Amino acid sequence: MESNGRTKVKELLNSTAYGSDVIVKGWVRTFRNDRFIAINDGSTINNIQAVVDFENTDASLLKRLTTGAAISVTGKLIESQGAGQKVEIQVKQLEILGDSDAEKFPLQPKKHSLEFLREIGHLRFRTNTFNAVFKVRHALAFAIHQFFNDRGFVYMHTPIITASDAEGAGEMFRVTSLDMANPPLSEDGKIDFKQDFFGRSTNLTVSGQLEGELAAMALGEIYTFGPTFRAENSNTTRHLAEFWMIEPEVAFNDLKDNAQLAESLLQFVIQYALENCADELEFLKNRLLEEEKSKPQDERSEMDLIAKLHLCSTSNFERLTYTEAIEILRNSTPNKKKKFKYLIENWGADLQSEHERYLVEKHFKKPVILTDYPKDIKSFYMRQNDDGKTVAAMDILFPGIGEIIGGSQREERLDLLEKRMHEMNIPADELYWYLDTRRFGTAPHAGFGLGFERLVLFVTGMTNIRDVIAFPRAPKTAEF
Repeated sequence: MESNGRTKVKELLNSTAYGSDVIVKGWVRTFRNDRFIAINDGSTINNIQAVVDFENTDASLLKRLTTGAAISVTGKLIESQGAGQKVEIQVKQLEILGDSDAEKFPLQPKKHSLEFLREIGHLRFRTNTFNAVFKVRHALAFAIHQFFNDRGFVYMHTPIITASDAEGAGEMFRVTSLDMANPPLSEDGKIDFKQDFFGRSTNLTVSGQLEGELAAMALGEIYTFGPTFRAENSNTTRHLAEFWMIEPEVAFNDLKDNAQLAESLLQFVIQYALENCADELEFLKNRLLEEEKSKPQDERSEMDLIAKLHLCSTSNFERLTYTEAIEILRNSTPNKKKKFKYLIENWGADLQSEHERYLVEKHFKKPVILTDYPKDIKSFYMRQNDDGKTVAAMDILFPGIGEIIGGSQREERLDLLEKRMHEMNIPADELYWYLDTRRFGTAPHAGFGLGFERLVLFVTGMTNIRDVIAFPRAPKTAEF
């Protein structure tokens, strides 16, 4: 029981304290036959039913029991007469805490499309779907911290404002306090960032990896879990401009250790969600089955959501090299029949989502870890392999979404790292601090990045990444 006397709905639904007086506070989901109020307080996806003695209740009060209204109910907990729930509340006292005009409240007790709910993002938390999604999101975040904490990792907060571009991709949001309509100019006519707040050009971070490496080279095992930003103009169901990333970095690990850590992390957090969000996942599983009924048979999932989660949390991930994957794809039916949008012809091709999903969903039918990619399609900091063509990189591919984790063993040899940076036009002088880790006591180390929203997308079975983050930031979208 809470200090204000109320008991949470979740607790009451599991209670057998029949005959006791209870107080419930929550929002009206439905009010039927002037008698039955379905109340939800957010503690569970399930509602509790409160039964009103309407003959002895003020009619003007009953009128105010509309969908969305906040109420306080005092009554007796009794064994339920109807099907579907064990307990209900016999109302003795009813108070309206906040009215909700039924004519204007956009969420009525009917099925709303996810597109519609995105338009009223500030109210969509009040639906069962989003109750379930954000409970699962919370559980996954907690499980990630638990996983690393139990293994002795140190949680690092890397900066959100940074002067470095970790990916070399250049798609960054600029941070400035200058008047951009009338900025100060240097002698050569360019914007003079020396006069800016930080005395130089700064951006929102795309990754905490480079700073994470600095810490790992002293603390041994660290991880970051924070917001990252990409100014990519990608208006897709898989991209956000602001998203959260988990990035462990481990001294003395090679690529094999890195893959093992990533597999263990994914299996641990999925298992945690299965054990701790059973009601929510059951709801999301049924939601997905319902949604897929309108699709043609060949587009439907072969497994339901919970079966898919069990598969990924228990099977050993398939490990193969990029070169082996290219052979499989080149000889695959969709490639031969020209069904792929991007046909695989030569070694060196950058794998697209359709290729990744083919390997996972059709060929191996389980998660896949791809390693040893061509160096030309990967970042400057990845360790070069002895063949001179590939780097010690890895991607983990999951059914339904393709790449969920990207990582590598880092290049610890100063001369090779400097040479690679020169080839890729990355200014070594600006990254002197990064190179110092290779100058003073360098050692093999490895790490990876896990896009948190992609993980939540996978575990909830949602199909649009904007539906697994509370307030999505994407091109032309920055509400609330």
